[in-house]
Amino acid sequence: MTTKPYVKLYKSQNVGYVEFYNPPHNALPAQLLSELTTAIANAGKDDDIGIIVLQSGGDRTFCAGANFNDLAAISNPEQGQTFFMGFANVINAIRSNPKIVIGCVQGKAVGGGVGLAAAFDLCFASEFASIKLSELSIGIGPFVIEPALRRKLSRSVVSQLTLSPKTFFSAKWAREKGLYTDVFSTNEDLNKHVINLAEELARYNPKALKEFKKIQWQGTEHWGELLAQRAKISGALVLSSFTKAQLKKFTKP
Repeated sequence: MTTKPYVKLYKSQNVGYVEFYNPPHNALPAQLLSELTTAIANAGKDDDIGIIVLQSGGDRTFCAGANFNDLAAISNPEQGQTFFMGFANVINAIRSNPKIVIGCVQGKAVGGGVGLAAAFDLCFASEFASIKLSELSIGIGPFVIEPALRRKLSRSVVSQLTLSPKTFFSAKWAREKGLYTDVFSTNEDLNKHVINLAEELARYNPKALKEFKKIQWQGTEHWGELLAQRAKISGALVLSSFTKAQLKKFTKP
């Protein structure tokens, strides 16, 4: 596998596969977040695509959330808000997309990666796809992704995840709480199921699927403004002395 970061969109059997990769743990810098938003939007406009599958490259971590080097480089609130809008834009691209977006989570999801899982219309995972919200441990919080989390999970579950920032919760736990639709014992079984389901759904009436998605996302029309407000909160907190000190532990000088 290539060691270079990428976002790509490819098509097969009327399914659009959006894949991102950034070694070693699929943490997402601002550029990849922007490319991911564009790829999801382009797939939604493509008449040859009936269903979208979003996945990451590699067989370990699905997404480790924000790139710490990018976070450490933020020097003012405006830069901070702009960075956190990266995840907000991806979530809104999934939310506003006219097509069903299926998530394929083959490994651990941390922070913003959990937010992506929550934003999918359906999300399937392997048993290796444990989850963790680590934001509080570095002095910020899962503010941008919280609306997506709360749409899928109860407030008490979101609180449990947020206030246990050093704990990984198992994929089976995440399925029981409603984040994952189903969990598979191997990545091979996961991929086979997602492909088969996506290809089947892609044969259904696209207008019916579009109307169903609109109904499922009713009440989220204000998320453009809401997530921007949340990004502003995170963008300010990332400048705190606490967070700067924590980030130094994880970034190269």
